[in-house]
Amino acid sequence: MQKRVDIMKKETGKIRSHHGYGFTLIELMVTVAIVAIFAAIAFPSYQAYTRKAYAAQTQQEIQKLAEQLERHKARNFNYKGFDASFLYKDASGVLISNFNKNKQELSLPVDGSSTKYILSIVDQTEGNPLLINSTSLGQGWAIKALSTDDKNDSFLKTSNGIQCKNKTKANITFSGCGVGSEIW
Repeated sequence: MQKRVDIMKKETGKIRSHHGYGFTLIELMVTVAIVAIFAAIAFPSYQAYTRKAYAAQTQQEIQKLAEQLERHKARNFNYKGFDASFLYKDASGVLISNFNKNKQELSLPVDGSSTKYILSIVDQTEGNPLLINSTSLGQGWAIKALSTDDKNDSFLKTSNGIQCKNKTKANITFSGCGVGSEIW
């Protein structure tokens, strides 16, 4: 037994029993506190990153629709009758559930996860009828994307060159972004 104690003294500089090789409660609490601090810093950064990603996806979708509207006008000499449903069909030709044909509204993201934006396409004339309505003149269009998250921007793009965003979605109409708006 004495020989074993002498070996342990040489290796560690002090005598330790076989029970002394675990972590103390204080060491575990310090480790948990450090992990909690890292999580408290990382989680808001991750949320901001995902909000920016959804905003970028929405801007891309608006640009895609604007391009399709201009193609429609090139073929038909106006925007009247533009129905965006042809863009939102699956491989078998069935309309995806995120696009409402009767309202010409798209819920984003398209992959079916919880809605982050609701995108609307209308005629830019008085009353903003849908481009598919008979009351539409088809001389202009507006695409409005309202965020479901108050921390994210809502967007507007029109055929007459307005391209703005605003954190306050109540300020965005089909003709402008109101007070506090920015160009995007």
